[in-house]
Amino acid sequence: MSDYFFGDPFCLEDLPLPRPAEGYAVQRLGCDQALDQRTHDFLSVRHPDLRALYPSFSAASTAAQAWREAHPEATPELAIVPAAFDAVAERHILIYGVLGNKKSAPVFPDS
Repeated sequence: MSDYFFGDPFCLEDLPLPRPAEGYAVQRLGCDQALDQRTHDFLSVRHPDLRALYPSFSAASTAAQAWREAHPEATPELAIVPAAFDAVAERHILIYGVLGNKKSAPVFPDS
């Protein structure tokens, strides 16, 4: 069993991500919100003041746990996800990848 509130820690460098991640973010599942380090609340990833990048899984997990403890009535599902800041779009991006290797990837016939 993991010592972390949000599952087993992962290392960004070990993930097959479609673009490089710069840190970890705490995402509120079902929407485009991430936990802001300054306000300790969830803001849209498009919010210009959002600071959502945590330097480690442990730091993100600690922040998520603190938010849960401060909001015991809240029931949203939270996840720790790879993230980066896109300077061109001027917003945070949550990065999703597919775990596994190319050998196990599904093959789709040509249409």
